[in-house]
Amino acid sequence: MTQHHRDPATRPAVVLLTAGGVAPPAHLDELRGLAEVRQCTADTLAEALPGAEVLLVWDIFSDALASAWHAADALRWIHVAAAGVDALLFDELRDSDVLVTNARGVFDGPIAEYVLACVLAHDKQVHRTEALQRAGEWHHRETTRVAGRRALVVGTGGIGRATARLLRAVGMNVRGAGRRPSDDDEDFGVVLDSARLADHLGDVDHLVMVAPLTEATRGMLGEVELAALPDGAHVINVGRGQLVDQEALTSEIAAGRLSAHLDVLVVEPLPDGDPLWTLDGAHISPHMSGDVEGWRDTLSRQFLDHLQTWLRGAEPGPAVDKGRGYVSG
Repeated sequence: MTQHHRDPATRPAVVLLTAGGVAPPAHLDELRGLAEVRQCTADTLAEALPGAEVLLVWDIFSDALASAWHAADALRWIHVAAAGVDALLFDELRDSDVLVTNARGVFDGPIAEYVLACVLAHDKQVHRTEALQRAGEWHHRETTRVAGRRALVVGTGGIGRATARLLRAVGMNVRGAGRRPSDDDEDFGVVLDSARLADHLGDVDHLVMVAPLTEATRGMLGEVELAALPDGAHVINVGRGQLVDQEALTSEIAAGRLSAHLDVLVVEPLPDGDPLWTLDGAHISPHMSGDVEGWRDTLSRQFLDHLQTWLRGAEPGPAVDKGRGYVSG
């Protein structure tokens, strides 16, 4: 673990960026025993930052740091209590020597379980059965065997790998798509080049989008890629809404050619009147795939552990590659 230099006799100032209506970290009293904790919101962030060594971004979708950056005169480490850091990053932060860490590992298992639930709901026609029940119709049908189905997981980080392992455990044929292709990956077997995504979609039954949002991945599942999917393919997005051309996907769903489970959308909450609310084949959830009971406590404990590591003079990690926008390696 990389070392850093700080005076162990001093208590660092830690800025806690939160939002109204969001419960503070469960271990706040323990944090206060280790550091001077300055709670703030986006409106008061610039007032809280001067002299602060650490920033905990508890308001995970906030982009307030960019406008308050001028006040970050002593900042050395930022921890984001989320897997994605796309809302946080801006050029000055990327160019700085400030360490950025994220909630790596916390959401891997829960999101993988959610993806499996979407796969099973689709292939076992759970939504259709529910609709028939509500309509008072007894309609016997045959469902699809999940074992042997073909899944492509776009995004080969911790969440993608946990997803691949779980899908393989139920007998699915799973491949990955990422920045570094491989023919011998321990979780995916084969990792395909995500920069040529359209070339790899012709035989996919379930397409799982879990890549981080970067300039390279924004809109990566576009009109061309969607057209390359076979009739009846199922798209699952648990990454970021902006990974997908949502308008093009909506058109494909409306045509009855594709279906989708979307836990993330371009605009959240989904606006009133959007066709995704009511289209057959579209299933939306309110950005909750990783939010299992106790998740906030787990995030709080992770930061407390990281802070203790920081106070010992070691860097908590692994660090986010600020140029790429995710933890690499």
